[in-house]
Amino acid sequence: MTGSTGTVFRGDDLPAEDRFDCWRELVGRTRDSEMTSAHAHDFEAEMRRLELGPVTLLKSSFPPARFRRSARRVRQSDREVCHLTLVLGGSLSLTRDPRAGTNVFEPGELTVLDSSHPYDVRAIAGRATEGAGPQAPRTDALGIDFPMSMLPLPRDRVRDLMGRGYSGHQGTCALLADFLVGLDRQAALLGPAEAPRLGAVVIDLVAAWLARELDAEAALPDDGRQRALVENVRTYIGRNLHDPELSPPVIAAAHHISVSYLHRVFTQQSEGETVAAWIRRQRLERARQELADPALRALPVQAVAARWGLPRASDFSRAFRAAYGVSPSEHRRTAAAGKARDAGE
Repeated sequence: MTGSTGTVFRGDDLPAEDRFDCWRELVGRTRDSEMTSAHAHDFEAEMRRLELGPVTLLKSSFPPARFRRSARRVRQSDREVCHLTLVLGGSLSLTRDPRAGTNVFEPGELTVLDSSHPYDVRAIAGRATEGAGPQAPRTDALGIDFPMSMLPLPRDRVRDLMGRGYSGHQGTCALLADFLVGLDRQAALLGPAEAPRLGAVVIDLVAAWLARELDAEAALPDDGRQRALVENVRTYIGRNLHDPELSPPVIAAAHHISVSYLHRVFTQQSEGETVAAWIRRQRLERARQELADPALRALPVQAVAARWGLPRASDFSRAFRAAYGVSPSEHRRTAAAGKARDAGE
């Protein structure tokens, strides 16, 4: 199924004999390699392919498979593409040079390759599809592909980082991993106009991560560093919205920058919106969503507000009305009535 920004593939939608070829064609658009699988005769796989301008995001769950890009294939065709992969389930083994041995990447690890050098990647048995009986175990992975020319870093130095495993739970790499997972989760809601901007953010985050690994942050353009910083700040805010003490000074200290620099960069990258205004808007929106959730109907309005760092009832009610034109209680009643009407239709 093709949408405004990408393609969704489900093996069950196709005859068994066509599934592997279709999946291989989608992967091969940006990851040109010889793909084989012992399960090609009945390839139970799923994939979401999201186009973000020149950046492609691939989320796939698939049986054991092999991806081999030989030296001959490199010589025949090389579009100089960077391949970054985050393992979510199962594992991947990588051989770049048989003399150097094989690296294995487990869930939570991230690795990066480029199309200009041979590689041999094998998807190792992971989990079985839940409730699917004796089907082949799966590998779950999230990848991004983009032209190497988009990285504002010396290519020879970046290649020193290829083929290694990096923890997606620490530092700038964790920010990148979280952003990619969140991007995949929101894929169905993204419109064509948002895609190029989000692709640029992905490149900024990749560049910031690789520059940190190379101790070469100074090589990044100022605008790219600033966009990466703001995404880092937004992720930090999202994780700490529940804390009523969250404030610009706390955020600045956590990122080792001055409050004035935080204000200036954040406002520039957020179309004039201040840090405090962004925090308030995020808190109100999370509370608004939970007030409309039938599963939380028994939770008092103020308890919902407190869950999102808004402990003072009068401040919450006033800010909510200013943002949405109704009180929190009115919003909850209206949402409940609407769901009741929908259920009765």
